[in-house]
Amino acid sequence: MNDSDHSVHGLAGDSMAPDWPPLTQGEIEKLLRRYPALGVPRQIRWHSPRPLSAACLIDTSAGHSLFIKRHHQSVRSLATLSEEHRFMGWLRAAGIPLAEVVRDSHGHTAVQLGDWVYELHAQASGIDLYRETMSWVPPTESRHARTAGHMLARLHDAAAGYDAAQRDTHILVARSELLVAADPVATLQAQLARRPGLADYLRHRDWPSDFARSLQPWHAIVQPRLIRQPRLWTHNDWHVSNLCWQDEGGEASISAVLDFGLSAATFALFDLATAIERNAIAWLALDTGNQAVHTDVALALIDGYRQQRPLDHAAVHLLADLLPVVHLDFALSEVEYFHAITGSRANADLAYDTFLCGHADWFTRAPGQRLLQAIRQSA
Repeated sequence: MNDSDHSVHGLAGDSMAPDWPPLTQGEIEKLLRRYPALGVPRQIRWHSPRPLSAACLIDTSAGHSLFIKRHHQSVRSLATLSEEHRFMGWLRAAGIPLAEVVRDSHGHTAVQLGDWVYELHAQASGIDLYRETMSWVPPTESRHARTAGHMLARLHDAAAGYDAAQRDTHILVARSELLVAADPVATLQAQLARRPGLADYLRHRDWPSDFARSLQPWHAIVQPRLIRQPRLWTHNDWHVSNLCWQDEGGEASISAVLDFGLSAATFALFDLATAIERNAIAWLALDTGNQAVHTDVALALIDGYRQQRPLDHAAVHLLADLLPVVHLDFALSEVEYFHAITGSRANADLAYDTFLCGHADWFTRAPGQRLLQAIRQSA
């Protein structure tokens, strides 16, 4: 692949030029000097189409196949990236199938060269069936959703006892402080002094009114029950494209869990609701009406989850009530990223209008209401 030809997934379901330049052979050669046992890069086999960082698969002269991911230091510091790696290490020790994070010659799992912060992973085992699939696109097999739900429950069991502090950033992390707050407007106002990029964007929006219109009705229904949810470190981006599979069949088992970039301390139902939002609603095809709703996928996720971790009647109803607002904190994180980091007002507006407000508004319409009702009935 020529770097000049590389494109990434756009927010509107299109392809676009990347915000971050693709990794190059020379750059990787310099990086691998920190990992002398790995040899030198032989070829770059694939560039990731994900837009929020740069990543690729490479082969090395020492026979290693590696996944390399590069972040700008304004998005991930060494310390922030290491938070993800420590959580991954805990899960791997508990039996969750994760690719190994490779340490450099000094024992570090994250490396900084200039303005860039890197992480190296052994290539995940199995088949990356959905690696070219855009976010918000449902899986082709509802049986894959059931298997994904079961693995998510296994991950939650494995995460029990992991008691690290909350992530030290809001940028591209799915946290839940606003979601669980009794007054999310006041809570966000208190955060803005430490989030100047988001504060600058919101200065031009009547965001308290938008909250009151789109988010507060849902939030008022769900928040009193959220404060009783046990704290748990969670994945927070549970889409089939972040899973590898043993084979291409509908009954395939999951061979590896990928991408903990959005992970944070939230609670288990937050992660399951996020999984439904990511997999069961074709957000890029809402103009198809009811066809945008994949109820079978949502129910399969829940069914697979319940095979490992029981969900009583109250938990399933809470899950349905949570779904319209589970994206609250992360949507604002995306607004902050696009406005303060990449400088794209258009993408920041899209994250605010279409994601933050638009997703909540969609659940007031007939297709969204039918999905929520189907989840409640599954209790």
